[in-house]
Amino acid sequence: MNDVLTFEFEPWKVVEAEALRAFPNECCGFLFGQMTEQGRHFTEAMPVENAQTGDQRRRFAIDQRDYLRAERHALASGTTLLGIYHSHPRHPAVPSIHDLRVALPFFSYLIASTYPGRVERVRSWQLNEAGRFFEEPLHIPSHG
Repeated sequence: MNDVLTFEFEPWKVVEAEALRAFPNECCGFLFGQMTEQGRHFTEAMPVENAQTGDQRRRFAIDQRDYLRAERHALASGTTLLGIYHSHPRHPAVPSIHDLRVALPFFSYLIASTYPGRVERVRSWQLNEAGRFFEEPLHIPSHG
């Protein structure tokens, strides 16, 4: 599983903007695109409201209605729902124990480490057959 994740410029900027907008809380959303011979190619990001009750600085939750909306969007747009993004305010871009508990196989889990006014690092993870995360190589788009 050495596929490379590539992003078009627009969805990459959506993830960064949402991570900064939500700070100091976690943001979340969906990633859409296509599977290619080279790996996953992300063409769209869909922000959703963090549905976590309580402290959104350390957790995110996605409402089941948003999952349904995302699946319908993928069908209507001819894309594939490939992943979920969220932010880790003031924490590294590595999966937490909570992230592991709620993760599903196949999806890419993009995590943006955010600090006041900046996204420090973005990394992507996928759950393997043994129930452990492995890091996916990212190809970050150039600005323009």
